Amino acid sequence: MTHPSWRRLLAEVLVVGPPMALAVLEIFHPHPPHDLFQLNVHTWLVVHYLQLPLVPLAALSAVTLVRGTSGFVARLCRVAMFVFAVSYTAFDTAAGIVIGVLLQAAHTTDTPEVWRGPMMAIWEHPILGGSRNMAPLLAVVGALAWLVGSGAAAVAVRRAGNSWAPVVLLIVSGLGLTVFRTHAWPGGPVSFGALGVAAAWLQWENVSQPKRRVDDAAEPLNGLESQ
Repeated sequence: MTHPSWRRLLAEVLVVGPPMALAVLEIFHPHPPHDLFQLNVHTWLVVHYLQLPLVPLAALSAVTLVRGTSGFVARLCRVAMFVFAVSYTAFDTAAGIVIGVLLQAAHTTDTPEVWRGPMMAIWEHPILGGSRNMAPLLAVVGALAWLVGSGAAAVAVRRAGNSWAPVVLLIVSGLGLTVFRTHAWPGGPVSFGALGVAAAWLQWENVSQPKRRVDDAAEPLNGLESQ
């Protein structure tokens, strides 16, 4: 494989890989039970530790789809995805990793109920908590930023002349976190999986379209030669 081919393959992996990996990971994201002390702490922590790099990388994948594009829509995509990466990383750190660490420590003591107060103070916090009874601000901001960023990417992709399939996938991606109100199943797999498929589709179109243009340009010349 030539050097340009390796570079193209690496670029495709870096764009498609993170959202697809995140989509698969979110399938295993536990839904928090009513009593957090019944949570599978090991799985919870593994998922949230892996989310730390994958969330901003997935946002970067979305931004990569509008690279080389100028204008308001492209800038909106970049800003929105930056807001998503910051807010969702902070949210996952507090409501995910911190809660998991506190639970893990509580289970190693003879008096786990002593830990319930500090843990619930974080879990029910209106800004960085994870309680289902009240959507925390960081999660709301992150989901809305993802919706705006994905929508802006869809508009930019369509304006660039790409087909409707990746555009629809990007719209579905944007709606996933907002409609399902969770990045666990089904919200996360739908949002990040749709982005990964859209990115792969665009990679395929970018490779195949130049070839089609060359073939189309060659047809008149072939016709002249036959005369």
